[in-house]
Amino acid sequence: MSDTPHLAPSDLLSRCSFPEPGTDVFCAVSGGADSMALMILAHAHGLHVTAVHVNHGLRADSSRDIDLITPVAESLQINVETHHLTIEDGPNLEARARAARYGVFPEGTMTGHTADDQAETVLINLLRGAAATGLSAMRPLTTHPLLHLRRQETHDLCASMGIAVVNDTTNTDVRFLRNRVRHELLPAMNDISQRDVVPLLVRTADVLRADDDLLTELALAIDPTDAKALTAAPLPLAHRALRRWLSDPYPPDLATLNRVLSVAKGEVLACDIGENRQIRRSKQRLTLHHLG
Repeated sequence: MSDTPHLAPSDLLSRCSFPEPGTDVFCAVSGGADSMALMILAHAHGLHVTAVHVNHGLRADSSRDIDLITPVAESLQINVETHHLTIEDGPNLEARARAARYGVFPEGTMTGHTADDQAETVLINLLRGAAATGLSAMRPLTTHPLLHLRRQETHDLCASMGIAVVNDTTNTDVRFLRNRVRHELLPAMNDISQRDVVPLLVRTADVLRADDDLLTELALAIDPTDAKALTAAPLPLAHRALRRWLSDPYPPDLATLNRVLSVAKGEVLACDIGENRQIRRSKQRLTLHHLG
């Protein structure tokens, strides 16, 4: 007898954050258990689903993935849009593939990220030196409707319904940071703590997200070009106000923010902030200048 729990979509829908039934939605469907469960659950919730499948060509057998997706989609009367992309091997392959994939997704496309993906994202962002915003990870919005489900549950749902899923071998490729976090770091953390750390990391993200939202709201009241207001503000709010102002094309790092604050305080007359830009102070106002 199988040890796999028998699950039906109705067992999981109460923990999903789908929009109102009858809404037209796009679901990213790779053929893996998470995305197949997403498509099934979205349909069971009464949404009008279009599945979007992207073939990156990163595996020799990737063209076969659609053969698993199509029968399930057809049984649910779901249309499948297929996109073929060419991603060259090389540095930052994971990030480039993700960017290319999201480049063809219609706006608001849902993804099958689970609580396990959320925990991995927290750790990845921590390893990259992220602060509260990065450690807040993915927001539990309708674009991420499965964030309160576990990865095992999506596999169990597909198994219970007799649905074959893609076994993507790139998910074990240790060149990719997420795979090392998934297969090495998280198991080590579970072993050291003698518990499942995924719920703890998800809760951490939720707490930090609430704090981050409050600080962001408070920072909106600060005019980042007003040197006097900027220097009078608590440092975390001053940093946020400046980061909001200067984030095009990239958010400034902490050292850059502190250089700008030195200008606001009158300690120096100007400072470079990268991308051929400079901040100057005159009559208690900060101004952004593009050089060259």
